[in-house]
Amino acid sequence: MNVTLRNKMRARMDEVRAQVAERDDLIETIAIALLTRKNVFILGDTGQAKSYAINLFRSGITGARQFERLMSKQTDEEALFGRLDLSSLIPGGVPDQVLAYDPRYQAMQRKLETQVANQKDTSALVAEMEQYRKALSALHSGQPRIITRGKIPDSHICFLDEIFKASDGILNALLTALNERRYTNEGTTIDIPTISFFSASNEIPNFASPEEKILKPLYDRFELKVVTEYVESRDARLAVLKSKQSQQGQNIPVAATISLDELEEMQEDVRGITVPDSVNELMDDVLCELRGKNLHISDRKYFGYAPIAQAKAWLEGRDTVEPSDLTILRHYLWTAPEERIVIQGTLERMCNDPLKDRLDGILASAVECHADFDSAADAPPARRIGKLRDEFLRLYEQLVDLNANAQNQGEMEKIQACLDELEQYSQQAHTVINFRYVPLPELYQLKAG
Repeated sequence: MNVTLRNKMRARMDEVRAQVAERDDLIETIAIALLTRKNVFILGDTGQAKSYAINLFRSGITGARQFERLMSKQTDEEALFGRLDLSSLIPGGVPDQVLAYDPRYQAMQRKLETQVANQKDTSALVAEMEQYRKALSALHSGQPRIITRGKIPDSHICFLDEIFKASDGILNALLTALNERRYTNEGTTIDIPTISFFSASNEIPNFASPEEKILKPLYDRFELKVVTEYVESRDARLAVLKSKQSQQGQNIPVAATISLDELEEMQEDVRGITVPDSVNELMDDVLCELRGKNLHISDRKYFGYAPIAQAKAWLEGRDTVEPSDLTILRHYLWTAPEERIVIQGTLERMCNDPLKDRLDGILASAVECHADFDSAADAPPARRIGKLRDEFLRLYEQLVDLNANAQNQGEMEKIQACLDELEQYSQQAHTVINFRYVPLPELYQLKAG
């Protein structure tokens, strides 16, 4: 891990955090989006500093070309992706974009400006430039060109505020840009350099409505989603109020900056974070738990979770993803806002202390088995105790596996306490039917032998 790069990202986050109140989740999500090339949607009421936080953060990414647009039904494709360069259709013409990005022509242009400023003879240089323009015209004639400078295809970070107000006519172009980072016009498809798209709104479309159902794919293209609320803390509100009054409209200079090259190095660093098999297995447990609660978690989301967890681990200064890093997926797994509480609760329970969750599950199974044993009082004793022994041995084997993979003495002690409790349930059952008690380790060895 490159500690210097990580510290720069943390510094950018801290600088933004110092200027907005109670937006830690949003600030961290913006950072993770930039580190993983994901898109972010922010849902919140008006006046909750959604756009302000995004703009503050991206103002510190130097060298990154940025695009911003408040969307409406009147926003057309040209406003977002550029317009047709008519000079590219005129015989003998040279597209403006060709001239703008041709290093030789730009060098001659700068030299011409210097000669004019110094009142020198420019005839020879003008003739040279004209000859070069003719060569460029011969090379690029007959190829329709779109002027994309300053538009989405020319930008690294894009903020499309109120994106769901976009007209139906530009939805396909937006979908391709958000999902594939590509744009097609006049039969030509180009890759666009956008790292992340951001959008904010105070509402989500009603996808059950036939008129708004068409917006569902657009919503799905925002992998990370954050909900904001009004500032709850009185102290935080007063601190922001005092800060704004003291600034009196003055812009605070950006101190913690990240260059575009540094951001790309950070992205590469994040991709090198290790995801252990145990974390993948835990994530699968989380998936099953959430689906068991009738939450729709697609395979695409499940298979694509790793970069977000890697970015969280990287921000925390670790080179390996830990179970607690999966809690960041509370901004990734939900689709409808009402799912957030269940998802966050499940992630915190299963990931902040996954061993406790596993042990609680084993003990819950033991209690259930013992209850089944008690309820089968009319069954033959041998059959009752045989069934309980089989179930308890299965649970015992799980505990043995957990103990073999314990990370420290504290985990081993928790596992041993669970083993002791399981043993007590087994002993009680044997006593009830006056069967000779055989400790679980002995039964385990007999089965293994």
